[in-house]
Amino acid sequence: MDAKELRAVQAPLKARYRDDPATAMVTLSARGTLDGTGLTCRLDTARGLVESGLHPATGGDGLALCSGDLLLESLVACAGVTLRAVATALELTVRGGIVSAQGDLDFRGTLAIDKQVPVGFKEIRLQFDLETDASAEQLETLLKLTERYCVVYQTLKNAPTLSVSHRRVAID
Repeated sequence: MDAKELRAVQAPLKARYRDDPATAMVTLSARGTLDGTGLTCRLDTARGLVESGLHPATGGDGLALCSGDLLLESLVACAGVTLRAVATALELTVRGGIVSAQGDLDFRGTLAIDKQVPVGFKEIRLQFDLETDASAEQLETLLKLTERYCVVYQTLKNAPTLSVSHRRVAID
């Protein structure tokens, strides 16, 4: 897709969202199933089932995906797609590259060994290794706009309001 095609696809969406801002609000959802007594959660994704489980550093066997890895993979996927879209809009050629993320966790927090150690990532680093002829100034703009418009990056950077609820149900 080139810049002209991208603009053509997005133009009616942008017009509708400007004219009726309520139509821009979309609720995404995810669902996991807790089966049996195992320490896993089965996720129903658009591409099939994914099983998430404990990281080996917390007693997992490494066969199921760790949710921390899934978080980093989500960041990489969103940043990569956003970078591609921004590069297309700016008419910058990115022939290829690698987007990677690393995150530092101290598992003493999640294992309740030390209550002073926070649960979760202490630091996350996002790296772009790009094959491009873009100038340094163009790359700076590309990365700045990628950060600005990457949903997962911005969600991690500016934590949303979170809530938890529960209900007791009978599952057939």
